[in-house]
Amino acid sequence: MNKFDYESLKLFYIGKQKVEGQTIPLVYQNKDLLTHAAIIGMTGSGKTGLGITLLEEAAIDNIPSIIIDPKGDMTNLLLTFPNLETSDFEPWIEEQEAINSGKTIQEFAQSRAELWKKGLEQDFQEVSRIEKLKNSADFTIYTPGSDAGVQISILSSFKAPSKEVLEDNELLVSLINSTVSSILALIEEKADSNSKESILLSSIFLNLFKEQKDLTLEELINLIVTPPFSKIGVFDLETFFSQSDRLKLALKLNGIIANPAFSTWIEGETLEISKLLYDENGKAKVSIFSIAHLNDNQRMFFVTILLNQMVAWMRRQEGTTSLKALLYMDEIFGYFPPSSNPPSKQPMLTLLKQARSFGIGIVLSTQNPVDIDYKGLANIGTWFLGRLQTKQDIDRVIDGLSSASEGINKAQISNLLSNLEKRNFILNNINNDGIKVFETRWALSYLKGPIPKEGIKRLMSEKKSAKNLQKSVSTQDNTNINITKSISKPILTSNINELYIYNSQNSNYYLQPYLLCSGSIRFVNTSKAIDVEESIKYKFYLDENMKEINFDEKEELLLETKFEIKEKANSNYYEVPNFIKNEKDLKQIEKDFTDYLYRNSKLSLYKIDSLKLSSKQDETLQDFRIRVQDRLNEKVDLELEKIKAKYQKENDSLDLKLSKLYERLDKEKREANASTTDTILNIGTSILGAFFGKGTVSSNLGKVASGAKGANKILKERGDVKVVENEIAFLIEQKNSLQTTLENEVSKIKEQNSISNLQIEEIFINPKRSDIFNVKLELLWQEQ
Repeated sequence: MNKFDYESLKLFYIGKQKVEGQTIPLVYQNKDLLTHAAIIGMTGSGKTGLGITLLEEAAIDNIPSIIIDPKGDMTNLLLTFPNLETSDFEPWIEEQEAINSGKTIQEFAQSRAELWKKGLEQDFQEVSRIEKLKNSADFTIYTPGSDAGVQISILSSFKAPSKEVLEDNELLVSLINSTVSSILALIEEKADSNSKESILLSSIFLNLFKEQKDLTLEELINLIVTPPFSKIGVFDLETFFSQSDRLKLALKLNGIIANPAFSTWIEGETLEISKLLYDENGKAKVSIFSIAHLNDNQRMFFVTILLNQMVAWMRRQEGTTSLKALLYMDEIFGYFPPSSNPPSKQPMLTLLKQARSFGIGIVLSTQNPVDIDYKGLANIGTWFLGRLQTKQDIDRVIDGLSSASEGINKAQISNLLSNLEKRNFILNNINNDGIKVFETRWALSYLKGPIPKEGIKRLMSEKKSAKNLQKSVSTQDNTNINITKSISKPILTSNINELYIYNSQNSNYYLQPYLLCSGSIRFVNTSKAIDVEESIKYKFYLDENMKEINFDEKEELLLETKFEIKEKANSNYYEVPNFIKNEKDLKQIEKDFTDYLYRNSKLSLYKIDSLKLSSKQDETLQDFRIRVQDRLNEKVDLELEKIKAKYQKENDSLDLKLSKLYERLDKEKREANASTTDTILNIGTSILGAFFGKGTVSSNLGKVASGAKGANKILKERGDVKVVENEIAFLIEQKNSLQTTLENEVSKIKEQNSISNLQIEEIFINPKRSDIFNVKLELLWQEQ
């Protein structure tokens, strides 16, 4: 086993520190991020490298991350080259960069490869850690509002919140207010919560959400013109906000979404937090939202929507004492200011106050320490402070740190900040005593700097190709079927209701008929506390020559799909089968569809008998897996505490013996003869010290140097010195053996509590026939 296998003990290896003239690893307990962290430092301080280091360690520990990347630096997490070949680096070398160094691109790429190999080896890391990182998590770059990376849709962003949020009126109002503010900012309207625009939009959201109805941007525009209420406060709607003024507001918002460029905002994967954290196999995901290409209003809009989704998802989770996910924001400047309230501020403040109870750690980074609300950051427990540009910056940071941590030495921190070198940081962690100064470890990822759109396209090309292929296959139905076209609309003798979907603005429309079947199904199981109602909507392709409907060939429609009730001019129609024209046939189809729902409908639930866990009625498989992983993480942490208690006495005893032996050893001879031994001892001690919660170096061994300085030369003979050195070497071997034992036991515990060992069983609840109702048939004409 690798002697410095940090992750086996659930430790993050984040840097190196000097202890009595020796360089040893600085390790950090990953659960300390539950009290959140801030990274503050000027440009060039190395804060991006430190942030990437934390995220690399989390990925290796199978802890997922959601990353907001306003500048484009965090995309470097995908530049992982396990073989460190020159050809790996070449595509990412800028020509000007090579010219400035007096090298060709290939020569410069080779120098980068050699530099990375050397940097890793000098920092107590093996190159194999890159492969471990690459295989530990699934890395994806999302680009909202752009097709450079994987596209993300915001259509689902206005889904009605969960009942946990709806029952917390203060939280509900907070989420609605921040959402409304971000929408108004998008159209450059003043985001004042007392403005009539803000009150109107908030009232619309509140009205629909309390009825647990979802809302899309298109619906919002229509509801601005015709709200679902006639009064606001004591005034009637027209007095408070006239229709002509409401129309102006609706036109502004419509101008945004009518822009062809806006299509990239509504295509792609849904903004669903659980799917952004783990894949279907339970593998951790690192989801990077690159927003450097957006303007300021668009960034604020998206960041607010994402944070609100994070809050809503968080409140559906059970509490946990283990770190289960990270939310990282690379530049918080402008999103969390001290004297104003941008839309992003309130959800971020909610997360800082509540997220730790749900196992979510937040890491915020900035190079602009003056424009941050430090009172809001009082909930942060770990501060990483790098080089700062001005005395004002230093004073502001110290004041902020003072409000978050009691008893800090302001003069000491001020002096340290004034003399920090690049890539060096002050670490103040409320979970440990004292402050530490350390140099960040060498990143496993290649730190190229911001990756432009073309680079993101290259990195995401395989993922996008796979998604496009899947989309192409799913939409390939019936495209080659030849049917007779009826230029005029077929004559219907039945009373079936007709609906329309137009997808374009053409001079002529060709409409394909579908049978639209909808209904409601109720699933009840008293023993499992299940009582849930589902609405379904399917469409069935219609061919003139069809004799009957095959219900197994259904296509599911989104419940929020909008239909038109009037046909447009220049509409051309395909012919329909005869049974659509016959009322009696339609009645039989309705009965057959009801029978089909009764035979084939079921509510899927999941359970793991060994943990006595079952999914809840509104819980997806992804969320159930996350809850299972939380339980397993808690079991691991509980077992770790038992191990710590079991081996604490042995570790302290070895530390005490070593301390006494060093005090006996002549300082000069110790320096001459045992320097290698010292280094090995302190590396092992730093790891074990962090594991047992003592910081980096044991409290006893921390006193060794001062004790040795004043020691008398009581060991005159060379032979006596050798005996003591042998005793020290023997105890160091015992320390190494203890560490190996701990690593083996922790690895065994983690293996025993791996979700891959568990069988998730799917169970079903079937409806009664009387629980199928509101069945309805309609004829849908859809533009081809």
